[in-house]
Amino acid sequence: MPFIHGMRQTLRMPRRPERTEAATYYSKYIDRVPDGEIVGILESQLDEVLAFCRTISEEKSLHRYEPGKWSLREALSHISDTERVFAFRAFWFARGYETPLPDFDQEIAAGAARADEVTWARHVDEFLHVRLATISLFRNLPAEAWTKRGVASGNPFTVRALACIAAGHAAHHVAIVKERYL
Repeated sequence: MPFIHGMRQTLRMPRRPERTEAATYYSKYIDRVPDGEIVGILESQLDEVLAFCRTISEEKSLHRYEPGKWSLREALSHISDTERVFAFRAFWFARGYETPLPDFDQEIAAGAARADEVTWARHVDEFLHVRLATISLFRNLPAEAWTKRGVASGNPFTVRALACIAAGHAAHHVAIVKERYL
């Protein structure tokens, strides 16, 4: 993705999120993210995920590692959907909205997506576009927006925690795919 790399910015996310910036549940995602500038991490991860996804065939993308588990198409659809949610939450809080945001039920979203009816190539393309939008949002945040807070699903978050959660969530699911599916 050569056009992405030319867009890097030098502004760094202020400090790594503290444990109080998201519910304990989300630590499993934040802990997967290396220290460093989060926009650059999101860009690098995009390149890695796309390269990995492009090794998976249309046929293999329908594979489930056991009955009742998501197919690879459903897993990638879930990654894209959830990233949209984290990015929207970050947008909402960064722009100063104080209204708490509702829950996100991944099972409702996964069922409604009917992901197995969409080709793998289209899922990969969708992840590309969702991640580019996420990168653009975080790249253009004013410095003071990173520490703004809000509540979603009954849990407190800061914008910088949501940036790390987005990257960590994708890393978490790619690791599961590599371990259980392939």
